[in-house]
Amino acid sequence: MSNIVRFDAARSLGNASITNVYQPLGIPFEHAMRVLTFTNGTNGDMMISFDGVTDNLPVLASTFALYDLTSNQDTNETFRYQKGTQISIKYISAPTSGTFYLVAVYGKGE
Repeated sequence: MSNIVRFDAARSLGNASITNVYQPLGIPFEHAMRVLTFTNGTNGDMMISFDGVTDNLPVLASTFALYDLTSNQDTNETFRYQKGTQISIKYISAPTSGTFYLVAVYGKGE
């Protein structure tokens, strides 16, 4: 259990690298993540997958999505995005400009 915040290296993919087939968005998580922020700085609608196959989360053009799993603390501190998870991205509508970003937060020592 940690109450010291650590930010993982930002992950990003430019519009020219985003296709209609899932592409890895940076490297897999090296920690159990507590908070994820997806920021779609492109002019296209995107789909996020947590396994590279399943459509899990749409992020519309020029919007963001924030997922905070620790707003309400669980007593054993195990409700996290799993270490080793590879986030993938594909477009729903093709972007012609911008970059898509993922920011991930974990607890020191986790």
